[in-house]
Amino acid sequence: MQDIVQHAEQVYSAAHQKSAAASSPVVASWRRCMTMHRLQPEEQRAPLRLTEAEFRAAHEASSHLIAEARDELDRLFLTVGKAGCCLLLTDRNGIALERRGARADDGAFHDLGLWTGAVWTEASMGTNGIGTALADERAVTIYRDQHFFSANIGLSCTTAPIRDHRGQLAAALDISTCRDDVNDMTLAILSQAVRDAAMRIETNLFRSAYPGARFLMVAEASGPAPALLAVDRDDLVIGATRAARLALKLDDIRIAEGLAAADALKEERSPQTADLLEAERAALRRALTRSKGNISQAALALGMSRATLHRKMKKLNLH
Repeated sequence: MQDIVQHAEQVYSAAHQKSAAASSPVVASWRRCMTMHRLQPEEQRAPLRLTEAEFRAAHEASSHLIAEARDELDRLFLTVGKAGCCLLLTDRNGIALERRGARADDGAFHDLGLWTGAVWTEASMGTNGIGTALADERAVTIYRDQHFFSANIGLSCTTAPIRDHRGQLAAALDISTCRDDVNDMTLAILSQAVRDAAMRIETNLFRSAYPGARFLMVAEASGPAPALLAVDRDDLVIGATRAARLALKLDDIRIAEGLAAADALKEERSPQTADLLEAERAALRRALTRSKGNISQAALALGMSRATLHRKMKKLNLH
């Protein structure tokens, strides 16, 4: 009881100091909870839970996300599940869509609301890993008494946001634990694991959005997030991850206008006549490679005679 009272006093004191909110993302979240959401840290509040019909609708609306994330959830749970951790995948609205947890821990996590159908936004549950990661659009770790509600100070969680193929916030992936022996090192390891899994899910979502495309890595991008371009058969950019958009200053309008991959990557451009020759050279090399050097087969595949293919090969120095 004393811990609950002391925590509430700490939240009130810190949240009323603008300088503390400016320097601490956690205190900034506490301040949002009090001023925007009208919450009080001493409240005994359980997460909002959707009705069965509401949950089915939310689950169906995110079916593609769930399908692309399922293998990563299973793989991550194999790593952290035996350590008393619970995994939640939520949509952009903080609705828990998928959960992984050991049966022995289900009772404790269910009572805390770490269950499918629960809504883990800041408006619902104050400062928490999922809600704060979604609000700030960045990976966060909320350790025990960094939670807003006193009732949640026994919980530690680390969360990473997930973005869709257009770089928009789409979901969050969370690892939570109630263990008393969790320390900074443990949370750092869990944080890296959840961020890596979230990035792999982002990559899955991006690749599945552009079937048949080629994918190019943007070397200029900094940071660990996947910086990829999706390119069509004409080498025009048709999609870009958020990291690639930031690195190359791209948006949906620029992509829709039509953009050559070479221009996006600021590669050295040659005259258009040279571009045509290079394209022809590449087509001939592909045909010859596929035919394992058989001129007759390559000519047939290209729809030309052997003599014409020989002339073109001589012109392009392919003999």
